[in-house]
Amino acid sequence: MTPHPPPRRVRAFVVRWTAFLVGLWVVAVLGMKWFENALVFRPAPATDWADPGEPPPDDVWLALDDGTPVHGWYFPHESATGAVLLSHGNGGNLSHRGRLARELGRQLGKAVLSYDYPGYGKSGGSPTEAGCYAAGEAGFRWLVQKGFPARNVLLVGESLGGGVAVELATRHDHAALVLAFTFTSLPEAAKHHKPWVPCVTLMSNRFDSRAKIGACTRPVFIAHGTEDRIVPFEQGEALYAAAHAPKAFFRMDGVGHGFGQPAEFFTRLKAFLAANE
Repeated sequence: MTPHPPPRRVRAFVVRWTAFLVGLWVVAVLGMKWFENALVFRPAPATDWADPGEPPPDDVWLALDDGTPVHGWYFPHESATGAVLLSHGNGGNLSHRGRLARELGRQLGKAVLSYDYPGYGKSGGSPTEAGCYAAGEAGFRWLVQKGFPARNVLLVGESLGGGVAVELATRHDHAALVLAFTFTSLPEAAKHHKPWVPCVTLMSNRFDSRAKIGACTRPVFIAHGTEDRIVPFEQGEALYAAAHAPKAFFRMDGVGHGFGQPAEFFTRLKAFLAANE
């Protein structure tokens, strides 16, 4: 028996609601595109400031090529011949990474420069991918002018800051590249949270570390937590697979995004750096 086609009113109802839902999706996607920078970057202003502890770091001011003032903290280390350039993650500002900066300096025996991106903390301007790279470039240049040879500067990046560190590693000679909780690319990380949005084709901010890390010729150390719910653990593994040797991957079991690095992180990192000096 041949089935009867649905009544005309039913078909019209389905067409109208399908068109409405598609239109709603298009409006939502275009709205997210329009407000992309505001949705991507999560800066904390200078009013949300953490105590740096004692002794206080030196305040550093870096001027970008367009004149934007960028604020940094410098943690000197007596007789250090090497330095760390710390590129922090998305949320907050550099004051919330003061403990990490101090620990890096203490554990590695190096001076540390941590800096904010435009629009973060005390820095001027507004955050963009290009602005983040420019701030990292200014920080690297400041350390070299301070007297640290480029080959003695360790590039450390966490989460979004890993994208900045990878970019710097493709531009400059450096000691090694250290990444923690870093995504393969920003669109791929965003796709994990919003699978219904065409992030890979839509987003302007890329931070495409997977595409760039193969150009890094110095040692690469990558650490990622298995309980990371912001940047999937598999993206850390994918970055490691794309990197050239010498390289090492530290699996941080039970560690989530933003929960800090366990003591073994520094033990593994120091051993890796010593083996690849």
